[in-house]
Amino acid sequence: MPYPQAPWTLQGYAIQTLHLVNIDRVRPLIPLELKILSVWPGKTLASVYLSNYRSGSVLEYSELIIAPALVNYQSKIGAWISHIYVDNADSVAGGREIWGLPKELAEFTWEQGERVTVHQENRKLCSLNYNRQNLAWRQWLSASTFSAKGADLLIFPAAFESVLGLISSKLEIPAESPFSGIGLGQPWLTVRCEQMSLRVDAPKVVGQMGI
Repeated sequence: MPYPQAPWTLQGYAIQTLHLVNIDRVRPLIPLELKILSVWPGKTLASVYLSNYRSGSVLEYSELIIAPALVNYQSKIGAWISHIYVDNADSVAGGREIWGLPKELAEFTWEQGERVTVHQENRKLCSLNYNRQNLAWRQWLSASTFSAKGADLLIFPAAFESVLGLISSKLEIPAESPFSGIGLGQPWLTVRCEQMSLRVDAPKVVGQMGI
């Protein structure tokens, strides 16, 4: 199946929610090689990322990323992705084969810039109601993400420039959703990214699993 080689450059918009979750609850989702970082006693930082990549991107697709924890490995800090869904088969193949990400196909419904719902066949994964920002500023940021491919533990950087705004949101995750057990609850912070330009670089091997 054809897909672009890394790096991938993507343009569009996104909404990211941040949550405090119990470390004990998400530990089964994280490889034992990774230390979960505590940002509050017994809590780590989780996030839900919903994006729509359009014209100017190497592939056009929508994406849902569930990152249940902030982790550390050999002084490197990043997120771990436990669930990731897209609506483009080429993105599934590239995500799995380049970055070792567990991408699956799903359907996305974006409603008038105020609500997005994600389904997988007849099962609802989640929905997010959000509003448009009033105050916004342009920001450049970079972050790292861990993943695994076979026995290799990988890390890859992503950098983006976007107009950011703090907004309010309401996240709904039904009990039948594969990530309902994380206990995300309602976001304590939601960021909307407009006019976003994102670059995701190829991964590097940083360690071995099970060693």
